[in-house]
Amino acid sequence: MKMLSPLKTAVTPTMYRKRSRKRKAYVIIIAAFFVLSLTTLIVIPFIGMSTFDLNKPVVFGRVWTSEEVGVNAREITLVTDDGLRLEAWEVSADRPHAQVIFLSGIQSPSVTFYFPHAKWLQQNNYSSILIEMRAHGGSEGDEIALGMKEYLDVKAAVDYIKSRNSDLPVMVFGVSMGGATAINAFGRIPELDGLISLSAYATWPDAFVFNMRGMGIPEPIPTLVKPFVWPYMGFTYGFSNLRINPLTQIENHNGRPALLMHTTGDSQVSFRCFEKLRVKIPHADVFVREGDHHFVMYDNLVSNWDDLAEPENDPEYAAAILGFLNKYF
Repeated sequence: MKMLSPLKTAVTPTMYRKRSRKRKAYVIIIAAFFVLSLTTLIVIPFIGMSTFDLNKPVVFGRVWTSEEVGVNAREITLVTDDGLRLEAWEVSADRPHAQVIFLSGIQSPSVTFYFPHAKWLQQNNYSSILIEMRAHGGSEGDEIALGMKEYLDVKAAVDYIKSRNSDLPVMVFGVSMGGATAINAFGRIPELDGLISLSAYATWPDAFVFNMRGMGIPEPIPTLVKPFVWPYMGFTYGFSNLRINPLTQIENHNGRPALLMHTTGDSQVSFRCFEKLRVKIPHADVFVREGDHHFVMYDNLVSNWDDLAEPENDPEYAAAILGFLNKYF
């Protein structure tokens, strides 16, 4: 009879079954962990996006009037291609070099915050139209689409301007989400002759994960979540609209003039977004300011929403905008 070595132990059927059960348990645990992790990454954008209140109209706590700014503005109504009526104001110059369309941000302030800009530009022979984008203030709509549909609001203004003066160059000026919308409009509306974008995000997922990091959520969670923001946006706004983002649309510049403005320490939209956009439009003029100034103007001009932010009070900022306009128009 063959004897077993004392250093080896015979594997009995019972031991084999136990080992097999352990392996299955490990596989089940690993699979469960993977599914749980994947589910968490999918769910985080749905939870996180709810904090932005994108599914209800924005009601502003402060709206400025043209009278308090001392500028003559005519209230007009614009109608978008998808049937929304938008609240807007027109400030006309006698012999305008161009018309500037103003857009504000995702939540605040009202675009009427830019009445002082319109007055200043009027004094320098530029006309303006200030638009409350859809789902903001007195404009119709019940959904903020992060610039993927708001470019139609810009088109409504362009159509209005061209119907009155087809030869007048048209610029679009936007800040934050308004800056992203301005870039999207610039890419999709060839009738726009120029762009001024302040503190725009390159894509919404970029902005989303940057805000996660700002909330103190440690890596690698924001990095892992980022790819899952795109499916959320597709299900919410339509997968066909995912290409309507600044990083893609700015490639359609076709050599038209553009001014990109950002501050290096912006705590709301990462300076990295500016760098990404800059690569896509190398001929663009740029204005970069040190510090955390989301509206690019110095914070003492915009930190109190009860005060009027007059661009002349920030000479470097004003010179960048007016210098760009005069250079091309």
